[in-house]
Amino acid sequence: MPVIVHEKTGIFHLTNEGVSYIIRVMENKQLENLYYGKKIRDREDFSHLHEEGERSQMSICMPEPSRLSMQFTRQEYPCYGTGDYRSPALTARQENGSRIVSFTYDSYRLSAGKPRLAGLPATYVEKPSEAETLEITLSDKLMGTELILSYTIFAGLPVIARHARFRQKGEESVVLERAMSASVEFPDMEYELVQLSGAWARERHVRVRRLDMGLQGIQGLAGTAGGAEQNPFIALKRPDATEFSGEVYGFSLVYSGNFLANVEVSPFEMTRAMIGISPENFAWKLAPGECFTTPEAVLVYSDAGLNGMSQAFHKLYGRRLARGKWRDEPRPILLNNWEGTYFDFTEEKLLEMAREAKDAGVELFVLDDGWFGARNSDWAGLGDWYCNLSKIPSGIGGLSRKIEDMGLKFGLWVELEMVNPDSDLFRAHPDWAIHVPGRFRSHARHQYVLDFSRPEVVDYIYEMAAKLLSEARISYIKWDMNRYMTEPFSPGLPADRQGEMMHRYILGLYSLYERLIAAFPDVLFESCASGGARFDPGMLYYAPQAWCSDDTDASERVGIQYGTTFVYPLSMIGSHVSAAPNHQLLRSTPLRTRGAVAFFGTFGYELVLGKMKPEELAVVKEQVAFMKKYRRLIQIEGTFTRLLSPFGRNEAAWIVVSGDKSEALGFYFQRLNRVNGSFVRFRLAGLDPDRLYTVSHENGGERKAYKAYGDELMNAGIPLDRSEFYAAGGDFAALIFELKALF
Repeated sequence: MPVIVHEKTGIFHLTNEGVSYIIRVMENKQLENLYYGKKIRDREDFSHLHEEGERSQMSICMPEPSRLSMQFTRQEYPCYGTGDYRSPALTARQENGSRIVSFTYDSYRLSAGKPRLAGLPATYVEKPSEAETLEITLSDKLMGTELILSYTIFAGLPVIARHARFRQKGEESVVLERAMSASVEFPDMEYELVQLSGAWARERHVRVRRLDMGLQGIQGLAGTAGGAEQNPFIALKRPDATEFSGEVYGFSLVYSGNFLANVEVSPFEMTRAMIGISPENFAWKLAPGECFTTPEAVLVYSDAGLNGMSQAFHKLYGRRLARGKWRDEPRPILLNNWEGTYFDFTEEKLLEMAREAKDAGVELFVLDDGWFGARNSDWAGLGDWYCNLSKIPSGIGGLSRKIEDMGLKFGLWVELEMVNPDSDLFRAHPDWAIHVPGRFRSHARHQYVLDFSRPEVVDYIYEMAAKLLSEARISYIKWDMNRYMTEPFSPGLPADRQGEMMHRYILGLYSLYERLIAAFPDVLFESCASGGARFDPGMLYYAPQAWCSDDTDASERVGIQYGTTFVYPLSMIGSHVSAAPNHQLLRSTPLRTRGAVAFFGTFGYELVLGKMKPEELAVVKEQVAFMKKYRRLIQIEGTFTRLLSPFGRNEAAWIVVSGDKSEALGFYFQRLNRVNGSFVRFRLAGLDPDRLYTVSHENGGERKAYKAYGDELMNAGIPLDRSEFYAAGGDFAALIFELKALF
């Protein structure tokens, strides 16, 4: 059994072949974490792993002769105020103003499988045998509040999913001012903190720093998880851990709103890591009979380095977070008109672009911003989701049918959460935009955020979107969100519930997605937020892919996509080929390199094919054919492994290997060419050491091929001549290696 319970000793042991997680009910009836890490053999009693000793300024939480102090105990869900002076997982304000709580053990419950979280995205199972769930019920008798800590351990994966659920059974209200999804404590501080940080056009760069005493961590307060600046993920790795070896603990939050991922090291070198909703501007009132559920936190343990952690996330999120038709389907190759036309287009220009795309083998044509309301710039139109007939006389329905008659599918861009002041919607309902009455409304990109904490606003937007999807042949929706939230306040909530507004907004957004998915299950939704500012597991539960970044420069994309793969599988990474010089950086990179980088994601184009030279169009057709050949391997069936990091070096490399190790694709990239450079060996990973492979790649228009065993390819590597980089363009050259097993 994945969950072993020793009732006599109060031990709960969650374990499978990859991990052990051990909890104990202490003598004060609170919960202690005794161990989290590599699988260890079960035994009746692990209480000897509890450590205790005399310390200065130590407060004892039980009558003498006990020496139990919360300050030096690895608590499972810690609270502040009874001798623990570190950051808590929970703060609950009672009607008398006290924030002192004491949640003690009541009971436990085991169940096969994994229950769904009502109203929240979460990982799931399709068969009860895939996981087992432990629910531990605690209560604070004085407050009359029940707390259920939920743990799901997955079969075959070193993964534990956690969340907390509160129910107010007492006669007075309680206000949750802090309610984290998970807290884990470690007995030492010998770790490095890994985070994915950046900004618009340089999202999810890998940052690593050594832990020190005190607080360190990240948070997102933009109303959209961490925005482009921070991703709701951290990892703790041992200093000697690499991509391929060593211990790593990953923490990922399945949530799209404000979050906190905090690590605190005590003066006695104990490390406490926690992740959940940010307590900033958060206060949830629990009236008698009401419940509150935290978002899900996914914890991954790896003793096989950062790649081991990432591959566990990829398997879980690719198959048990993504849902619906598109979870197991390769993505259609698309052409998006945005960088080709921006707002300047006509119906005939769009049809011409679609015909050119069809000729190149593209499968989906996407109409981006500018098709609705009075939308000729970003100053107007958001909120008016009906077609601008002066641009598209046949309407979205007519245009979509013309596109489908060509043999293409049709997709559309929307930004359903936003409104321009210059729009019919805002003129009719100015109070529907988030604002504080009497105060200035901060604006960004000439738009405001609609108040999705109000059900009537969500209902209105749903009706407009459903009408649009019902009347046209739309196979794909690119759902954008181009600004952060400011002045968080809702006239639809009473004063004592304003702290709930930002979380209620996210719940409203989730409900809109859920309703649209239920009504239109075949539509492929892609999340977007000024590029990659909302690339989080919560959104990926509804939209199985996300636009990775507005920065489509191939060289920059290598780093952005590399960092993104720390948590997210390739099937979720929106990646396209754009024009050169690049629109963001004015940098020119070889067309083959742009294609090579974009292959490792969903793949598509952001340019006007009709403006390309014949030899360039020939390359595009080759790229489309290549992606159709390998997209199931890349997006669905393959295992992705990072080989060389682009951060701090001139090269980058990775590989995708099929499950049976019969085929693989290797990617090698150099940023800048080198004069009289050293020899290069490209060492692969993940192959079968005993199988003979043919290895082929293009070299200056010719295809080179040879044979080698897997052990040679992984240890001795592939010798690369510098002339191959010159033939591939010199600066920003990329090489793709195709491997096929002969037996």
